Amino acid sequence: MNRESQLREQICKCGQSLFNRGLTFGSAGNISARLPDGGWLMTPTNASLGELDPEKLSKIDALGNHIAGEKPTKEAFLHRVMYSKRAKCEAVMHLHSTHSVAVSCLHGLDHHNCLPPLTAYYVMRVGQLPLVPYYPPGDESLALAVENLATDHHAVLLANHGPVVSGTSLSTALYAIEELEETAKLFLLLRGSETRPLSPSQVDELIKKFPN
Repeated sequence: MNRESQLREQICKCGQSLFNRGLTFGSAGNISARLPDGGWLMTPTNASLGELDPEKLSKIDALGNHIAGEKPTKEAFLHRVMYSKRAKCEAVMHLHSTHSVAVSCLHGLDHHNCLPPLTAYYVMRVGQLPLVPYYPPGDESLALAVENLATDHHAVLLANHGPVVSGTSLSTALYAIEELEETAKLFLLLRGSETRPLSPSQVDELIKKFPN
């Protein structure tokens, strides 16, 4: 099986896993993976991540043009800017996962870092999580807003929308977006309680040992 065929199967497997565990629903969310020639495969528009067909995935060239498969999602630009700004990016995931979206709707968030460092694994897999201002779905202005953050951050949270996470592989992107969702859930469960997040020195130590 060649690399493209492997990626097609892996994207569909990831999508089904996310759907079966309730991390996505309906036709929400999208997944992409970079091809050896610099282009990428991604989930089509209006497709349920739980029912993806490997042969129908959208194929995009290195310039961002749709060249094969079904029409790509209108949020393809979120993937494009991550690939263009992050040299080691091999996969991108965007979800409307419940707890992450709930956090993105809260008033008074730190726009530079939406979630506290509650666990070591959140710091290791996500790190800082900036908040991107709200734009309507499909608005190209969102591309510029994400692009301005993508050089320094492999994960961002779109206000009133959901997370976008890139990774050095499909599995690392998957683990990171799962960790983000679980930390968002913890954050909401702990609201109103006195918490003990990791200290700045503990965070710095983790970032040095496990850079994102």
